[in-house]
Amino acid sequence: MSIWRPSTTGLLIGGLVVVILAAAIAFMVSNFQPTTEVKLGSGVFKVRLAQNDTARELGLSETTSLKPTDGLLMVFDSDNTWGVWMKDMKVSIDIIWLDSTKTVVYTVKNATPELSTTKMFKSKDPARYVLELPAGSVQQFGIKSGDKAEFSLAGENN
Repeated sequence: MSIWRPSTTGLLIGGLVVVILAAAIAFMVSNFQPTTEVKLGSGVFKVRLAQNDTARELGLSETTSLKPTDGLLMVFDSDNTWGVWMKDMKVSIDIIWLDSTKTVVYTVKNATPELSTTKMFKSKDPARYVLELPAGSVQQFGIKSGDKAEFSLAGENN
């Protein structure tokens, strides 16, 4: 017969506190990611910002659905032909590359999760930003090469 000791209770309570804190931190990180409003074509989108490697790699991979005006804006420190792949994606998206002046330089319509890791989408021209929107957005909101997006990031003028 085992004896319940106060130290056992302390360990259980301590472990429970750690689990609750970890869950709370994970919730805050996933739900309180910085956002901005992007105006492009005839659309206005409330997008999450991905401004570091970890956030850009995660992208929309844990997203199970997107509202018509949801999205993700990946922000890079320099211009390049940044690649996007569909690893762990659950929704189809349109991908829009913007240069440092926020002008559309390339688009991909209806990139599907079925492409998984078999295809990398890359802009043909250097870009500073990559905007991921629900599939069909490019057509629905009349987005085309040469269009200029409007958005602000912390510490910059629009």
